[in-house]
Amino acid sequence: IIYYDFKFIYCLPRPLTVYLLRFSYLIKTKQCKREGFLQMIKDEDGEGCNIYGFLDVNKVAGNFHFAPGKSFQQSNVHVHDLLAFQKDSFNISHTINRLAFGDYFPGVVNPLDGVEWIQQTPNAMYQYFLKVVPTVFTDVNGHAIQSNQFSVTEHVKGSELGRLQTLPGAFFFYDLSPIKVCNFTETHVSFLHFLTNVCAIVGGVFTVSGIIDSFVYHGQKAIKKKMEIGKFS
Repeated sequence: IIYYDFKFIYCLPRPLTVYLLRFSYLIKTKQCKREGFLQMIKDEDGEGCNIYGFLDVNKVAGNFHFAPGKSFQQSNVHVHDLLAFQKDSFNISHTINRLAFGDYFPGVVNPLDGVEWIQQTPNAMYQYFLKVVPTVFTDVNGHAIQSNQFSVTEHVKGSELGRLQTLPGAFFFYDLSPIKVCNFTETHVSFLHFLTNVCAIVGGVFTVSGIIDSFVYHGQKAIKKKMEIGKFS
C-alpha cells in the first residue's frame, strides 16, 4: 500500500475528480455553461489543490503520476489530452507532505516527506526514482509490522514556453527489491546495562571534577607563591 499526501501550490482547478478527468467535455456541455462551471474554472485559475489517499500495487516495478489532462490508452501508450486546456504552460510546483510504502513503524524515515519543488520554467516534468526495500519491524511484545523503506533519486526536465516537449506533472517510478534485507527488533534495555551506564556517567563526573579541582588548586598555589616573592602584579 502506498500512502501519499501532496499539495500542488499552483495546479489545476478543483475539484480534481471533475475538472481533471472531464475538462475536455465541459465546454461542449450546455449544462456546464448553465451551472456556471466555466466561470468557476476562471475564478479558481492559479489556485492550488491538496491530494491524499493510498494505492494498492503489485510487488513489481511500476509508476504512478499526477498530471493535467484527460488520460487514455492509444496503441498501448498512456496519453494525456492537454488541448482542451488551451494553455502554453502548466505550473506543477508542489510539496510532498508524506509518501510511504506500507504502514508506519517507529524510527522510519521517508526521504520525500516535506520535500518542496518550486517550478522555475514554464513547464516541467518532476521525476522521482524510488528503490523500495521490504522491512520487518518487531516491537517488544513480539508484534511484527510488515512495511517498506525506500531511497530516492530526483530529476527535473524543464521546457520553454510554447515548446511542450514532455508531459508536465509529478512522476514516481518505483522498483521493489525481491529480497527482504531490513529487520528491526525493539528491545528493552537490561538493568545491568542501565547500571553500567550510570556508573560510567558518575565516574566521568568525578574525573572531570578532579581535573578542575586540581587545576584550580595548582593555579591558586602558583599565584600565592608569586605574591610572596613580589613577582605577581
